[in-house]
Amino acid sequence: MTGYQEIFTDPSYFGQLMVTTNAHIGNYGTNSEEVESEGVKIAGLICKNFSYEYSRPDSDAGLEEFLNNNNLFSISDVDTRALVNYIRDNGAMNAVISTDVENIASLKKKLAEVPSMEGLELASKVSTTVPYYSGDENATYRISALDIGIKKNILRNLAKRDAYIKVFPYNATFEELKAWEPDGYFISNGPGDPEPLSEAIATAKAIIASDSPLFGICLGHQVIALANGVSTYKMHNGHRGINHPIKNLLTGKGEITSQNHGFAINREETEANPDLEITHVHLNDQTVAGIRMKDKNVFSVQYHPEASPGPHDAEYLFDQFFELIEKTSKETVALRD
Repeated sequence: MTGYQEIFTDPSYFGQLMVTTNAHIGNYGTNSEEVESEGVKIAGLICKNFSYEYSRPDSDAGLEEFLNNNNLFSISDVDTRALVNYIRDNGAMNAVISTDVENIASLKKKLAEVPSMEGLELASKVSTTVPYYSGDENATYRISALDIGIKKNILRNLAKRDAYIKVFPYNATFEELKAWEPDGYFISNGPGDPEPLSEAIATAKAIIASDSPLFGICLGHQVIALANGVSTYKMHNGHRGINHPIKNLLTGKGEITSQNHGFAINREETEANPDLEITHVHLNDQTVAGIRMKDKNVFSVQYHPEASPGPHDAEYLFDQFFELIEKTSKETVALRD
């Protein structure tokens, strides 16, 4: 019911058709401030009941106007729960939505031309092309962030912890990130298959070798795993939505999380890697949801601790990142002394 506008503008959803199982979409309209990037990133919307009327004091437009302004196509009156059940059983798949229902052969031809998500590099489609800054330039900490599909709420969560962030394009080198003299590094979420991201993987390897604090979310988590020699694979239907149960193996506590990914890292390879420790697991299927390096200042998670609206159980991970920065800074001072 809530969060649809944030989903539509989330770079991790780039090129995907969004299927919503809530009965009504658009009840509270849209607000130009409630976006996760510049512009809509999904390819289309499939919903049950489309709400042309909306009611909320903070809204500045209805969903219909928002979709029209962003040239986004939507279809409604679909039994989306039946559709999701089909996807759950048969796996995520390519699809076409159209009002041209008489020409099925033509639609099938267009569908056949759509590439498979496996092996598809999409980070370059959503990343910034030039570096930019976020936060207060007088903040205590400086963070170099590699943008492979970064969400605005990640930047907000870093900034509200007294950080000034410089955001770099997806293909930026470690030397470029390091030249800003940051206190820590961040690798963002994003769309597509992580394995083609050779430049981001190389940058992650260099950050790891420098033993600097490094935090990765979602696609960034997968890039860090690949930098450690752990492979990734395309999941049957991925993890989508706001109620995914995670267990923190370090504390034994459960977390309700927001997730959006179609790839995961290989658990057997992670367990066999002497440099890595699994910190979080997904309780529905036991996939790896978090890792950390045993002798480096590096950790990552597969889910979204910055989710908004959504569960805030995992926001502590941002605090953990800055605690790691503080710890590293003190160790560096001690070594100098």
